[in-house]
Amino acid sequence: MTTRYDLPAAGAFFAERSVLAPIDDDCRWDLLVGDGPVVATAIHDGHALRDSLLPHAALDRAGRLREEDPMTGLLAEVGDVRLRARHSRFEVDLNRPRDGAVYVRPEDAWGLQVWREPLPDHEHAASLGHYDRFYAMVRELFDRLLARHGALLLIDLHSYNHRRDGPGAEPADAGGNPDIELGLTTLDHGRWGDVACRFAEVLAAHPVAGRLPDVRANVRFPTGGHFPEWVYATWGDRICTISPEYKKIFMDEWTGLVDAAALHDLRAGLAAAVDAVRPAFRA
Repeated sequence: MTTRYDLPAAGAFFAERSVLAPIDDDCRWDLLVGDGPVVATAIHDGHALRDSLLPHAALDRAGRLREEDPMTGLLAEVGDVRLRARHSRFEVDLNRPRDGAVYVRPEDAWGLQVWREPLPDHEHAASLGHYDRFYAMVRELFDRLLARHGALLLIDLHSYNHRRDGPGAEPADAGGNPDIELGLTTLDHGRWGDVACRFAEVLAAHPVAGRLPDVRANVRFPTGGHFPEWVYATWGDRICTISPEYKKIFMDEWTGLVDAAALHDLRAGLAAAVDAVRPAFRA
């Protein structure tokens, strides 16, 4: 399915005022725009499915939540600009190429049966319409922010499971599963290498639940995701993208119970890391 919805013309999402002002209030994302060069996104935080998809869903809410990235929207508070998707990656995955953004087969979704039967064409198209509108909005947002600031720091927030064998099983081996993995697959190391090193150093120096976190780059997800690849293909080294992948040490991935203290520690470390590198993005 390749038909694209008619997209808004350039300038449809934002107005230029003393600060950049959203003029399109889309219920499928939360967007707060402040005056600064740090953008934090949580595109897998959302949990909602539109009502018309619910009769087709085979996967229950708990199963969806386990593969989503809850609480990453709270971590996004470190950004001057904060963008959180409200709808689930099981409706449309904003971190995959368009032709794979709607899960069709179990192998698209960790072997999970997402739908009772193949989605009707109009439902598939509606999900892709959301995908297209999201990317059109982000394109205008980043163009306008770059015009103001010259360069941006994009913090592309995610989390991952490490107890896939079941709630009573041992966690996955720590050797291949750092507490915080920094996705740097599109980073221009010539321009932003020092920023990435400093960012990692500060993160690793902030204790989480009484111990220093294991922070490494490109270990579990060495190929990265579509969203940062698209950002780099569109704007090159004008945007420094760091994609922190937080192991779910801040919650029980099977029950959904959150460790608020650990989450607070992670947010404090992330805020300190952003502050440490912010001077590199002053116009």
